[in-house]
Amino acid sequence: MSSFKTIEWKDGKVVMIDQRRLPGEEVYVECSSYEDVAKCIKEMVIRGAPAIGVAAAMGIALGAVDSAQNKEGFFFESLKKVLEVISKTRPTAVNLFWAVKRMNGVIESNRDKSPTEISGLLVEEAKNICEEDIQICKDLGKNGSKLITTGMSVMTHCNAGGLATAGYGTALGVIRAAVKDGKGIKVIANETRPILQGARLTAWELERDGIPVTLITDSMAGYVMSKGMVDAVVVGADRIAANGDVANKIGTYSLSILAKSHRIPFYVAAPVSTIDFGCPTGDLIPIEQRDVKEVTHIGDKRIAADVDVFNPAFDITPAENVDAIITEIGVYEKPYEESLASMNE
Repeated sequence: MSSFKTIEWKDGKVVMIDQRRLPGEEVYVECSSYEDVAKCIKEMVIRGAPAIGVAAAMGIALGAVDSAQNKEGFFFESLKKVLEVISKTRPTAVNLFWAVKRMNGVIESNRDKSPTEISGLLVEEAKNICEEDIQICKDLGKNGSKLITTGMSVMTHCNAGGLATAGYGTALGVIRAAVKDGKGIKVIANETRPILQGARLTAWELERDGIPVTLITDSMAGYVMSKGMVDAVVVGADRIAANGDVANKIGTYSLSILAKSHRIPFYVAAPVSTIDFGCPTGDLIPIEQRDVKEVTHIGDKRIAADVDVFNPAFDITPAENVDAIITEIGVYEKPYEESLASMNE
């Protein structure tokens, strides 16, 4: 378990660690309204698909509590607006929409109850989603640990750790489970430009937990692989299509090609809620375009010339480059159209 709280419901507010300030400062943000939560999701105070799902659920619960207290006569109309605002925060992470759908299910199945009762049920559901995520990641980690052998050097990209979830991690959940199993592994963390989630967040998490980690720039990955320094790659995902195509942080696709060329197994670790069975292929996954300043600036300091900038936050790794998809209910292999579909049988 991580030694920090990514997000929690506390005294009627949503409290989350400000990931923009790490590793320099461990600062927590208090959200007292759903608008506060929506802003935090948009501005990446909180990020990572599972964590965004938890935040979305808690944001909806905050909106419901406020609506029950102040807009009782317009309760359901107000909740509709809350759902719309939360849904529009980030387009790629499917856990956001999964959480919104789940919370809306609570609303729809309890329309005969009072606003106060419904808001209470939504608060409990949001708390449940948070607690479930921690257990899901632990189960996922146990499944993934079976693919990791003693002494392995594991490369990871971006941050799919406790900061990207309710507190344990997907890709880092696999790594944490392998460490717990006494496998003595070490980690190579890619810095993950443009906003350095690997350098700022993954390295911070692993160092804090005493797990050996070496940081490299993204462009060093091929060289490091060519020198036999990588035994497996484990990454997270923001959305997985029904055919096994994976949307993850920009640079993941390139990493999968390098791994394939060097015959290094490439694993994706994600909860079942990240699989979008309504999306046939990765071509249909929307790719978020983010602020150009993420590329041209570090903090307030400009590091690039004043030219046009292209800044997609994610890319699509084709299923053929993925050796296994690790979930909380099992490990799935190609052909993914068949293996993933078996979850619904």
